[in-house]
Amino acid sequence: MQVALNQLAGHLQKGVKPLYVLHGDEPLLQQEAVDAIRAVAREVGYTERNSFTVQGAHFDWSGVLAAGGSLSLFADKQIIEIRIPSGKPGKDGGAALQQIAQDSAGNEGTLTIVMLPRLDKATKTGAWFSALDSAGISIQIDPVERGALPQWIAQRLSQQGQRVAPGEDGQRTLAFFADRVEGNLLAAHQEIQKLALLYPQGELSRSQVEQAVLNVARYDVFKLSEAVLSGNVARMQRMMDGLQAEGEAEVLVHWALAEDIRSLKRVKDAINAGKPMPMALRENRIWGPKERLFERVLPNVGDAALARLLQSAHIVDGIVKGLKQPDWPQNGWLALQRLGLQLCKTCGAR
Repeated sequence: MQVALNQLAGHLQKGVKPLYVLHGDEPLLQQEAVDAIRAVAREVGYTERNSFTVQGAHFDWSGVLAAGGSLSLFADKQIIEIRIPSGKPGKDGGAALQQIAQDSAGNEGTLTIVMLPRLDKATKTGAWFSALDSAGISIQIDPVERGALPQWIAQRLSQQGQRVAPGEDGQRTLAFFADRVEGNLLAAHQEIQKLALLYPQGELSRSQVEQAVLNVARYDVFKLSEAVLSGNVARMQRMMDGLQAEGEAEVLVHWALAEDIRSLKRVKDAINAGKPMPMALRENRIWGPKERLFERVLPNVGDAALARLLQSAHIVDGIVKGLKQPDWPQNGWLALQRLGLQLCKTCGAR
């Protein structure tokens, strides 16, 4: 059974179940969910804990299965935690997880928590994950999207008795905070805790936040894609600067921008051929946050604009590989900035 992360607290108030499966790429939120399950479990007598981390294709699952079938002399109930950082348990692991799912039914003596990274669609429809999902409680842990980050920060501040100023000034403070921790939720959590130590209660001023919060943002090419498709020029430029400073490869940044352009062109061609947009997006493997961005952008983008973007992407491909191109910056990062700006404008720059 699937339970949303924001419903976990309410679910746990009714008691713990024998099996939980947590999957997602946000370490902070996953750890907090595990901590919440552990806390409730301890209250009802789960006093022993065994932890296993699955590393490599030759991991010995016999120890996991044995632990789940036995209790020590000093514990009435136990927690078994299984971390699979790769998300790929292998053939033996898949069989073992199916066995664990089967054994969890009615097992009040053992609470099993399986922790996984973000899974693709094929994995989530596979036999071992389907068995876990059917037998236990499945919780998908999605990242906090950039647009929701200021509100997430405000909520966390509220939990420790703090708030920003009302109105536009407070929103600017939250926006500043979000810019400094973008892509790094664990760092955001640490900066929020730091503010609790510096200013224990009450309203936080913009200057207090600016002085306390470090620039700990992490940028990646996938978030850059979100910025350009949103038409957010300032965020795109900030992320380009961050990627350059972190030493990201120019060819990888170009690949991300070019792939978005090619995807827009493929979906647009499919729509022009008479396919409904949902079908065209699905056939081109566009889903999640990017699907919503494509739905907003495509009705307002013409074929000529997409053709110009494809030509620009071809030119920048040569520049980042060392070729000279007339009428373009010969510096790879400047050329990438120009391509990103062109894509932002096509997507409705703001």
